[in-house]
Parts: sequence; C-alpha cells; structure tokens
Amino acid sequence: MMRRIAALGILGISALSLSACATLGGAAIGGAGGAAVAAATHHNVEKGAAVGGVAGAVVGTVAH
Repeated sequence: MMRRIAALGILGISALSLSACATLGGAAIGGAGGAAVAAATHHNVEKGAAVGGVAGAVVGTVAH
C-alpha cells in the first residue's frame, strides 16, 4: 500500500513539475505511471518503470 501511495505521489509531482520537451516529459510521466502500476499489481517495479518510460516517450514524441 505504501509503494502505491509513493508511486502515485511521484506521478503527481512529475506531472506538475515537468516542463521539458514532450519526449522527456512523456518518458518521466510514463516511467512513474509504469512503476505505480507495477507496484499496485505486485510486479517488478523496475521493469514497469522501464516499459512505462518507453511508452511515455513514444506518446510524447507522437503527440507533440
């Protein structure tokens, strides 16, 4: 439960504090989101962050 709260907090802070380019912003937000989902589902947080970061970078690049 604490991991989930911490991960969601990091996601919120990342979303508010990022003003970098869309690719880096998407990667950071995706990484935090991936870590949060992995922690909530009791999976490997590092792998979740890596997958989320890549997905976020792609979305940030395409959406911008």
